[in-house]
Amino acid sequence: MKPTLLIPAAGMGSRYGGLKQMDGMGPSGETLMDYSVYDAIRAGFGKVVFIIRHDFEQEFKNIFNPKRFGGRIEVDYAFQSFENIPAGFTINPERTKPLGAGQALLMAADLIHEPFAVINSDDFYGYESFKIVFDHLNACDPAENEYCMAGFQLGNTLSETGGVSRAICNINKNHELVSIYECHQIVKNNSEISGVDEGDNKVFLNENAIVSMNIWGFTTGFMKHAHALFIDFLHQNSMDLKAEFHIPYVVGQLIGSENATVHAKETPARWFGVTWPQDRKTVVESLKLKVLNGEYPENLWGT
Repeated sequence: MKPTLLIPAAGMGSRYGGLKQMDGMGPSGETLMDYSVYDAIRAGFGKVVFIIRHDFEQEFKNIFNPKRFGGRIEVDYAFQSFENIPAGFTINPERTKPLGAGQALLMAADLIHEPFAVINSDDFYGYESFKIVFDHLNACDPAENEYCMAGFQLGNTLSETGGVSRAICNINKNHELVSIYECHQIVKNNSEISGVDEGDNKVFLNENAIVSMNIWGFTTGFMKHAHALFIDFLHQNSMDLKAEFHIPYVVGQLIGSENATVHAKETPARWFGVTWPQDRKTVVESLKLKVLNGEYPENLWGT
C-alpha cells in the first residue's frame, strides 16, 4: 500500500485570528494544505486524512473533498475532540484549545494501516520534503520503528512579524536524531537569534541549526507508543487549560528510551508559513513567485 499523509487541521488559529488552514492564499484561492496535497500526490502518497473538528466539519468538507483533488488521491476524515480520550480521564470543562497534534494523530489510528507522514496544516514544505519522506516510507520495513524527518535550517524558518516555536534537533554523524526539544519565542535581532527553552531560560541559537517543522514519517507502531505516552500526559495535564501533546515530545521520548530510530534528512526546500496575521502577505507573495517560476500551475487543481 502507498504511504498515507495525515494533516491535523483542528487548530483554532488563536494567534492568526481565524482558521488559517482554510484561508486561500494561492493565485486561485488555494490554501497551504492544497499545496501540500499536490506535492504529496507528486511524491507518490496514495491517501490523505484530514483531522478536523466537528464544529466546522461541513465547511471543511465543502472545500476539501475527493472532487477537489480530481480523484488523484483517496480522501478520509478523522475528528479531534475532548470526548474521544481514554476512559477514566476528564478534560477541564473550561478548556477550549485542542490537545495538540499528538492527540490528533491518535484520532486517525483506525484509518491507518500503512506507513504514514504527518505535517502541519499551515506550513509550506516544498515537493523535495515530501519526496524525502515518501522515499523513506516506501522503502522501510513497516514492522520496524524506523522513522524519518525532513529538517530545515532554523534561519530559514523565522517570522519577521513575531516570535515562533521550533523543535531544535541534535543530529549525530549518522544523520540520526539524538534529541529534540521545543524552543519558544524565537526571534532574530540583527544577526542574533534567541528564544526561550522549556525551562523558561533565554537561549541563543545558530541559524544553521536543524529544526523540525513537523514533517515526519512513521510506521504504524508509532500509534501504540503515542497512545501510551498520551495516557501519561493526561495523568499530569488533564486539568490544564493550555498544555498540548506535541509530536516532537513523543519522538523525543521514543529516542530517549531507544524504542525508535529517526533518520534526519535535511531538505533543500525553503519553508514558509503563517503564525501571525502579518505573515499572510509574505506567503501570498511567495506562492505567486513559485507560480511565476513555473514550479506550480496558476490553478493548482485546474477547476
